[in-house]
Amino acid sequence: PFKMKKIEAIIRTSHFYEVKEALHKIGIDFFTFEDVKGVGNQKTEKKVYRGTEYDLGSIARTKITLVATNDNLDAIVESIMTSARTGEIGDGKIFVSNIDQAYRIRSGEKDSSAL
Repeated sequence: PFKMKKIEAIIRTSHFYEVKEALHKIGIDFFTFEDVKGVGNQKTEKKVYRGTEYDLGSIARTKITLVATNDNLDAIVESIMTSARTGEIGDGKIFVSNIDQAYRIRSGEKDSSAL
């Protein structure tokens, strides 16, 4: 069985600090994040401003990526879901995938020791 999981969460940017704090409370202090845009189930709307059409259907979101051991996977997913949820369309998604190996570049540590 796989020892590690990669968790990618695409959340509302407005909930980033709530998610960050929830992860901190369960001991997750290292992850990467980036601003992303996407389209979803929301109705696409277009506006024309000064002769140029703008698509308002693309939604600004934040993507959080982290790798964890199977031991704390459920706690991480629950923390993200609880802190990012509004109950409205557009709350986001969480994807979990298997990680075969991980290495710490500085020391050469491998797998869960590299986390």
